[in-house]
Amino acid sequence: MPTLEPDDARERFAAARVARLATVSGEGVPHLVPVVFAVVDDRVLVAIDGKPKRTRSLRRLANITENPAVCLLADEYAEDWSGLWWVRVDGRAAVRDDDAALAEARAALGARYPQHVADPPEGPVIEVTVTRWSGWSAS
Repeated sequence: MPTLEPDDARERFAAARVARLATVSGEGVPHLVPVVFAVVDDRVLVAIDGKPKRTRSLRRLANITENPAVCLLADEYAEDWSGLWWVRVDGRAAVRDDDAALAEARAALGARYPQHVADPPEGPVIEVTVTRWSGWSAS
C-alpha cells in the first residue's frame, strides 16, 4: 500500500473535481462539507458561490474564524480496488472578502468549472495555505 509522495499527492488533489472541507469550531465540534476548489501554488481556494443556502452565515466560515486549522480530502473510489486513492491536505485557512482574493478565486475556479464562468462566485473566499500534502494509493 504505497504512500504518495507530496508532489504526486498535490497533482492528484489538483485534478480531483470535488473535495471535502473539514473545519472545527472553537469548542471542538467538527463540520464537513463538499466543496469545489482550485489549487494555486501551495494554496487551495474555495469561494462561496450562489447555490441556494439556508443562510449566508455559514458554519465553515465561523469555524475558520475560531480555528484556522483545516483539512481537505479528495479521493477516488473504484469497484476495482486497485484504482483506489485518497489525498489529504492539511493547512491554515483564512476567510478573505477583498476584491483581489475574489478576482483570483473567480479566475482559478472559472478555469476548472464552467458553472463558475456563467455564474461567478459571490464570495467570500476561503484561502487554505497548505502545510502538508499526504495520500495513499492502492497501486
